[in-house]
Amino acid sequence: MKLLEDRILKEGVVKAGDILKVDMFLNHQMDISLFKAMAEEWKRLYEGVPINKILTIEASGIGIAALAGLVFEVPVVFAKKAQTSNIDGDVYASHVFSYTHNREYLIRVSKQFLHPEDKVLIIDDFLANGKALLGLIDIVHQAGAEVAGCGIAIEKAYQPGGKLVRESGYRVESLAKIESMSEDGIVFG
Repeated sequence: MKLLEDRILKEGVVKAGDILKVDMFLNHQMDISLFKAMAEEWKRLYEGVPINKILTIEASGIGIAALAGLVFEVPVVFAKKAQTSNIDGDVYASHVFSYTHNREYLIRVSKQFLHPEDKVLIIDDFLANGKALLGLIDIVHQAGAEVAGCGIAIEKAYQPGGKLVRESGYRVESLAKIESMSEDGIVFG
């Protein structure tokens, strides 16, 4: 998606440790017009695929998923990274290692929000090593639901996550695929 790639080139900052900082428009300050355009592109890409729910993980995926929910006209559920008093009863849970935070989380979704009849589109901001995406896929399977596909804003295609998830049989539609990245520049695939 050229619009997203252009924003990454214009405002993204490559930092030490293989970090792409896109907080000017994606995961701190949010450009809602960009999010809507991204959601419309996923809607186009998944045209004809039955989807009745969107699932993401807190926190950076929520804004993108919310606009996707609006465009797809379906509810959005997000996995929580911490046990809170407002998650009643039983939960689906999966362990996820965060490369960015260098720690493991137990993500949770209340069982009241995912059911066997659900056709779930998973949305997230980044795909690198694939741990968050695989954790969300695990939660969908625990619910007996179906993964309709995955929508990723930015994929670091030189890292193993995308290949791992696709080879596991899941459709992944990434709007910006980075083939290489350094402080000297970003190359899209």
